[in-house]
Parts: sequence; C-alpha cells; structure tokens
Amino acid sequence: MSERQRANHQCSAARLLRLLRILAGALAVALLPAGCGLPEIADLPLPGGKPAGTGYTVTAEFADVLDLVPRAAVKVDDVTVGSVEKISLSGWHAKVRLRIDRAVRLPANATAAVRQSSLLGEKYVAVAPPPTEPARGRLADGDLIPLSRTTRGAEVEEVLAALGLLLNGGGLAQLRTINAELGKALAGREPELRDTLAQLDTFLAGLDRQKADIVRAIDALDRLTGRLARQRQVVGDALDSLAPGLTVLAQQRAQLTKALTALGQLGTVGTQVIERSRDDTVASVKALQPILEQLARAGDDLPKSLDFMLSYPFPPNVTGAIVGDFVNLSVTADLDAASILANLLAAAPTASGSGIRPNARVTPRPSTAGGAPTSPGKPGGKPGGGILPDLPLTGCLPDLAKLPAVWTPPKECGLPEGCQLLKPGSAVPLGGLLLPKGVVPPGTAFAAGTELPAGTVLTADCVLPLTGAVTGQLGGLTDLLGGGLLQ
Repeated sequence: MSERQRANHQCSAARLLRLLRILAGALAVALLPAGCGLPEIADLPLPGGKPAGTGYTVTAEFADVLDLVPRAAVKVDDVTVGSVEKISLSGWHAKVRLRIDRAVRLPANATAAVRQSSLLGEKYVAVAPPPTEPARGRLADGDLIPLSRTTRGAEVEEVLAALGLLLNGGGLAQLRTINAELGKALAGREPELRDTLAQLDTFLAGLDRQKADIVRAIDALDRLTGRLARQRQVVGDALDSLAPGLTVLAQQRAQLTKALTALGQLGTVGTQVIERSRDDTVASVKALQPILEQLARAGDDLPKSLDFMLSYPFPPNVTGAIVGDFVNLSVTADLDAASILANLLAAAPTASGSGIRPNARVTPRPSTAGGAPTSPGKPGGKPGGGILPDLPLTGCLPDLAKLPAVWTPPKECGLPEGCQLLKPGSAVPLGGLLLPKGVVPPGTAFAAGTELPAGTVLTADCVLPLTGAVTGQLGGLTDLLGGGLLQ
C-alpha cells in the first residue's frame, strides 16, 4: 500500500468516527420521552453558538475549505461572533458567506482562515486583523475577503502522513550518512575549517558594510534594464541595421586581409627606405642649420623689411607726415668732417668690390703649401685680384693639413678678439659663417679669397659689420629698414 493510499484511509477513518459521534447524539435525542418538554427547533441556538439576530454578511474566498459545513462558527480571537451561512463553488475555489454580528467591527483588510477547534474537533472560520500591515477601513455588509487574504490550517491526517513519511525511511538514514561522511571529511582539518569560517565571516562583514553600495548598484542595474526595456525597439532597430554592414564586411573579408598584408609589407619597405636614406636626411637637416640660424638671427627684421616695402622709398612712419600733396620733412645734417670721413672709410667699397679699406697696405702672402710667396691679387698667385688687407698673414693662418677643432689667431695678427676658426663639420654658432668651398668671401676679418679647408666655420666675431651714418645716427641695414631715419 502506498503512502498516499495510507493517508487516504486514515482520513476516511477520522471522518467515519466523527459521523458516528453525530449519529449517536441524534439517536439519544430521538429516544428521549416526549414529556421532557424539548424546545422547538426554531428556538434552538445555531450550531456554532451564535444566537439568532441581525448582522452583516461578508464573503470569503478559500482555495480549500476542508470539511467546513454551513452553520459552522465564525470566531474573532476565539470568541464566536457569527456563523457560516452558505458554501458555494466558484471556478476552482470556494466561496463562503459569513454572517457576523453587527456589533463586531473589523478592518476592511481583515484576513480569514479555516481552523479546527481541537485535534478531532469541528472546523470554524477565524477572522482577524492583518498580521503584517496596519489595519485600515472597516469591513461592511457585502464586502469580499479575497483569496490572497485567506488560509487554512493543517489537517491531522496531513501531519500524520508527513510524520509517517519521515519515520518510514524518509531521510533519517540519509542524515546519518551525511553526518558520518561530514565527520570523516573534516577530521584533522579543524584549523583550515576555522580559518575558512573566519574568512567567510570577514567576507560577510564586508558585504554587510557595503550593503548600501550593493543596493545602489542593484537599483542602477534595475534602472538600466528598465531603460533598455523601454528602448527595446530602438535596440532592435540598431541590431537590424548592423546586419547589412556585417554582411558587407563578411563579403570583403578577403580584400581586407590582403589590404592588411600589403600594409605590413609597406611598413617593411618604408623601414628600409628610411634606413637607407637616413644619412642623406641627416645631411640635409645639417645643411639647413645655417639657414635656420640666419633666420633666427634676423629675428623680426624680415617682417619689418616687408612692412618697409609697402611704403618704399619712405619708411612706414612717413604716413603721418604726408598732408595733401606735400610731405613734412625735417633733416638734421651733421657736417662734422671727422665723422663724415670716419663713416666713409668704415665700409667704403674698393675697385674690386672686396670691401677692403683703400688705405690698406699690400703685403706678400706666403703660400698655404709652403711654396713661394704669391703676388698681390687672388690666392695662389693668380693675377687680377683685389687688394689684400693690412694683416701680417705670416702665422695668422693655421696648418691647413692639421686644422685643430678650434683655432684662435695670435694677438699680433690684429684680428678681432673672439675670432676663431672651427674645424669642418662643427656646428655653426649664431652669427657665424660656413665656408662650403673653403674660400673666404668679402666682409670678413680675413682677406677675401683666402683658401681654407672646405667646410671651415668662422665665428661671428670674424664677420665685419656693415655700418653707416644717416641723419646724424649710426646704424646698419636693419636700422634703415626699421624706419628710424626720419625723426
């Protein structure tokens, strides 16, 4: 016999016992003599103990009313306040109509439960205020207690069936096996288990401290999922629009692979080109260095000269002196003869255009290779040169075969202080001069045409400035272009 059949038999036996008790009571009443003066049936109280009288009707919905019968008692705090008038079936649940004394006040959210007066006693309906929420309103005639606020108690048959299932091999043996295996597994590992429990306690404590953060994260996740749910159509459209692009990428996968492979080969070729042209690139950059240094030295002279070109032959500040068809002009003439001669002799040109002063004496210059002295003119004895400067050239030039890194002329040479020759390949200082072909041009402290090793660098003090005098002030080309002539 199965457990379910055993439970059904027990339930049937209990019901049969209650039926026998009812029949015995009815038989005893029937056998009483008529002279005992039994009351009329209409005068008897209701079976639940509720005296007949006025009240209000309430309907309660139950998923299972067990063996509840009409005229069963309705109790509030174990006090009978009414009775069951009618039990009917509505769909898959039962509807019980209760009549409650009008003097009993119950909240509108009251609960109802089917209880049992004793182990084998009768069933009744217990009505009570809600246990988990505050009471509100008032239960009135015709109100409904819904299925969500009704329950039923456990039957004796159900308790005995569950107990029999547990005692009849329903898990005790398994509990013993589990306990024994647990003891074997943890034997000798008490410190590790204690450490594990301590770490678990620390972990749970950390979770408890971060409970607010976890709640905020869950709330944020809830808002995110809610937003995604509201934008489900947008997300779906976006995913649908990605499909054509993915299809095109899948179709052009071979071309993309070839393009990436060719890009790798291009990188290899580019690396080879850069490595092979590195020396030339470095040389080109070094060749640009003098130009950039001269541009840096020029500073703002170039933009000033461009400004002067717009008002040539007058300086830019002459616009304030132009009135109508005439120009206001003031000239201060310095007629000091000494100043005039000094200005004329400072940078007067020669017949050859070399920039050498006309009163310079011509002295023979020894050959750079140690040969016979050269005649006046160009280096090497070639006729037709300019006039050499008044310089004692003997010992004023280094050994060209062994030019040091930095060569300073002796003081007896009469060259400007700070004038030095730098070895070819040296960095050109600010204001210095690079001799690409090794020939000294006009305008330096050395004679024009002096031969030096190609690439020799002259410092800034070796370059002679161009000076002049206009309107009583001395200045160079930058002063002229700056528009400072008219005062």
